[in-house]
Amino acid sequence: MEEGLRLQKYLVLAGAAPSRRKAEELIRGGRVTVNGAVARLGSRVHPGDEVRVGGRKAELPERRVVLALHKPKGYETTRTSRSGAPTVYELLPELPGLHPVGRLDRDSEGLLLFTNDGALTQRLTHPRYGVKKVYRVWSRKGTPPSDLLRKLERGVTLKSGVRVQALKARPKEGGAVITLTEGKKREVRYMMAAIGYPVERLVRVKMGPIRLGGQKPGTWRELSAAELKALDRAAFGPEEDEAPSRSAKR
Repeated sequence: MEEGLRLQKYLVLAGAAPSRRKAEELIRGGRVTVNGAVARLGSRVHPGDEVRVGGRKAELPERRVVLALHKPKGYETTRTSRSGAPTVYELLPELPGLHPVGRLDRDSEGLLLFTNDGALTQRLTHPRYGVKKVYRVWSRKGTPPSDLLRKLERGVTLKSGVRVQALKARPKEGGAVITLTEGKKREVRYMMAAIGYPVERLVRVKMGPIRLGGQKPGTWRELSAAELKALDRAAFGPEEDEAPSRSAKR
């Protein structure tokens, strides 16, 4: 962070604003100070600077953590299970503020990210930012024909009246590979049921640039520096000069 971090980006990373646009509104409104002086658009934050928003100190997390868990079937994405089922937190280290980036239902498996970075979570899960999630599914009826999968790409209306659409759907032995930019509850299962191919098994294999790969079920790993940079680029845009600053305090 030798050249300093752009103030708008700093506010988002510190959790003081949900987006750069909102951060700019705070700055224009005179609510942001750097070292006691009212900040302006274009200001940069350097190590040791004190940033306040509405009088409240805004700081980057001391250590940003992003973990990749291979969630096994049967685990709930919650801290406390009402059903008595095991939870994903039983598989993870105890770290303050650690929370899931989205969810997988109890019967689903695969890649589930965890972080203490609220701004990153918001960007990766909000459909407005279009971060792709890829699912490998198997159906009891086998591989759906291409014309039915194209129907998912055009969009289908569920029995509930909700309309859902796959970004991409292609056949794969015994099922399909579905790519979404949203993540409504049990959406993939409902989509497959809508074309007459109920899901027998579902595994999330990719989220943004992060792949599940050969990671074993029930294990977690911390993302590499290269993966963090790629994830930041997917979530916040291609500001390559600023991306490394997100892990500067690691």
